Amino acid sequence: MDLSFEHQGEYLFVRRVGPSTVTIVDRDFHQSLLVTPNEVVEDWPVTDAAQLSLTDVETIAALKPEVVLLGTGERQVFPPAEVMAAFLRRGIGIEAMTNGSAARTYSLLAAEGRKVLAAFILP
Repeated sequence: MDLSFEHQGEYLFVRRVGPSTVTIVDRDFHQSLLVTPNEVVEDWPVTDAAQLSLTDVETIAALKPEVVLLGTGERQVFPPAEVMAAFLRRGIGIEAMTNGSAARTYSLLAAEGRKVLAAFILP
């Protein structure tokens, strides 16, 4: 699904999301990744939201987001409760949703200049 052909401002935007691909600006990614308005962290080694660990929380928290949009693929999957709690203890909001929903929400928040991070889990 194409999400945007044009965007306002200077930030990395999600152009398209597919079952096994996320397109950031004009580059396709086929492995899980982290995206902020300023950078992409490629080859994030997560393939299942249920397997997220406290190490993954540290990796994400190091990028200093205010909110994390966890794209869990084509269906919504919640990470373990200890992972959700670890984000909240750090004052970082987290929402688990499909990759399409994460992309749309990320685009809105990034356009507003928010410190948002989208974590896309790809098979």
